[in-house]
Amino acid sequence: MMKMKTLLVVVMSLLILGVAQAEEKLKPFVLAEMSSGEMADVVSSVENKLTAAGFNVVGKYSPYAGATIIGVSSSALLNVAGKTDFGVFAAAQRVSVTKGADGKLQVAYTNPVYMANAYRLSSDLTDVAAELKQALGMIKSYGSKEGLTAEELRNYQYKWLMPYFDDRLELASYASYEDAVKGVEAALAAAKGGVKKVYRVDVPGKQMSLFGVHLTEKSSDECAGDKYIMERIDFKDIKSTAHLPYEIVVKGNTAYALRAEFRIAISFPDLSMMGSNSFASIMCAPAAIEESLTLAAGGKLEE
Repeated sequence: MMKMKTLLVVVMSLLILGVAQAEEKLKPFVLAEMSSGEMADVVSSVENKLTAAGFNVVGKYSPYAGATIIGVSSSALLNVAGKTDFGVFAAAQRVSVTKGADGKLQVAYTNPVYMANAYRLSSDLTDVAAELKQALGMIKSYGSKEGLTAEELRNYQYKWLMPYFDDRLELASYASYEDAVKGVEAALAAAKGGVKKVYRVDVPGKQMSLFGVHLTEKSSDECAGDKYIMERIDFKDIKSTAHLPYEIVVKGNTAYALRAEFRIAISFPDLSMMGSNSFASIMCAPAAIEESLTLAAGGKLEE
């Protein structure tokens, strides 16, 4: 009888632990460090730490004054990215160095576990999260007051009738994967739509490539620009700069992007629909981003 009671206690404990883990609330970003150094020095230090930890720095850019974003990948990320249909969207994580209102530099990065669930990966990337924490540190996760559970992220929709992860934009189609990659490279090199390449990551053995892209102030519509959008919605003291850059994905012979109503909302899930610093303040962005990215992928706009 005693053994049976002990067994029941163990089973109940495991069930409670499992429920607690399943309901863990995740947030989109991790604040790693606050620094009083110079931007160039801190960025260099961050890159060195990432490289020493086994990450590949695939590109970086400054979308506007006081902000630098570094794209990183790794064999672990690429392995997981290739296991699901559109896991390529998670082939790179993003690290940001941003000057706050107090003059200090905020070093932050995308939360791999949050992104793994948002992009419906077969792994939750806890190993990648641990490696980033070890390399850069962790003060706190942020970007949402309450956070979202893994289940909520895997079926994320900002509001009713808004797009899900699998409601993607098809920007351009080509005869083959090779032609598609060449076409996107050429369009980005020509800055079509006012969009420039930041980095490219290819998934080994798969016809999948991820392009991080800079939507410049010369985008086909000003409302698509990185600076325009972030000036309006990234208003809190701790900045969510690692929301950038936007992505174009080549899979097979087609170039895709996530719809802005999903891609922006997944980084800013607490933004209100109306009022100051809300989605209403960038109401023009979804159509403008689609137009700019279509041109940047070598596609044609509908007349």
